[in-house]
Amino acid sequence: MRNPLHSRTSLVGLASVFLAALIMVACNQTKQTSPAAQPSMQAAPTSEKVFVVFEGPWAFVPDPKDANSVLALAPKTKIHRDLFVQTWDKTLPSGVYDLSLPHRTGSASGSVDPNILQAKIDPQNVQHVLDQKLERYAIRLPKPDAYVAHTHYRSRAGSAYPPDPSTEKDYVTAVSLLYNVTSLSGFSLAGAPDSGTFNPLLLQVETPIISFMIHPAHDPDPADKCNTHSRESFRDLTKLLNITLFVDFPNDPSECHGKDPQNAHPVKAEMVPGFPRFLARSFEGGSKQHLLAAIYYFFGTASGACRAPIVVGD
Repeated sequence: MRNPLHSRTSLVGLASVFLAALIMVACNQTKQTSPAAQPSMQAAPTSEKVFVVFEGPWAFVPDPKDANSVLALAPKTKIHRDLFVQTWDKTLPSGVYDLSLPHRTGSASGSVDPNILQAKIDPQNVQHVLDQKLERYAIRLPKPDAYVAHTHYRSRAGSAYPPDPSTEKDYVTAVSLLYNVTSLSGFSLAGAPDSGTFNPLLLQVETPIISFMIHPAHDPDPADKCNTHSRESFRDLTKLLNITLFVDFPNDPSECHGKDPQNAHPVKAEMVPGFPRFLARSFEGGSKQHLLAAIYYFFGTASGACRAPIVVGD
């Protein structure tokens, strides 16, 4: 006969073994599922928006040697001051420069605001511009996420002169190239001027804006109702790019066409050589008021930007 105490002891032992097995299975399942149950502690990369602003007679074209880059091109002329970046004391001579950015998080799709004037520009013309030393500025940048409007002005633009009224719109006259980056540090400008040397610039970006500006050499003539400076600037830009485009301003008097510098046969106004029109008129009278006009010209600062459209090539 079996001992009842022995039987109960065996049952208790088996139950203990079974319970221990259940606990081990439960622990293993907890270990396998716990990493997925806890949230990840790794921080997502930050994203900062930076706008690279261009003011002046600029065109933007694909880099013929790098599909991931674009070139900002502008003529260097006597009617404009030197190009500067960020502040007046950082002027750039004519040359080819490269803007470097920190790590990017954007799409680099290069979408274009619908109010930006677009034109077909031959890559051979682009290469010709790069070869024209002392006559242009060229800034190479990564392809932006977008071309965003910075300022507008009402005008007409087309391949015939004067442009048809149907082309009238608020064209973009200064543009921001949008980039999404991980940091506001790590921006630098390097390159090669056409003459002399250039020390790379580390650009401090405290606000999310980097500015490249070309301002008029002198303040506009208050008596000029024809936006002559903007017409001349656009003429110089299209000549540099070897494209046939003209600009017109619907609010200007119709007689502006006769003396438009874009016109093949403009009417030349009489002027004292080397002086703006308002100064030529000022010196004719010799009054104190005219003398003040001269002082204003020589010691004043330029204000305002060109009202001609920015051009983006495709």
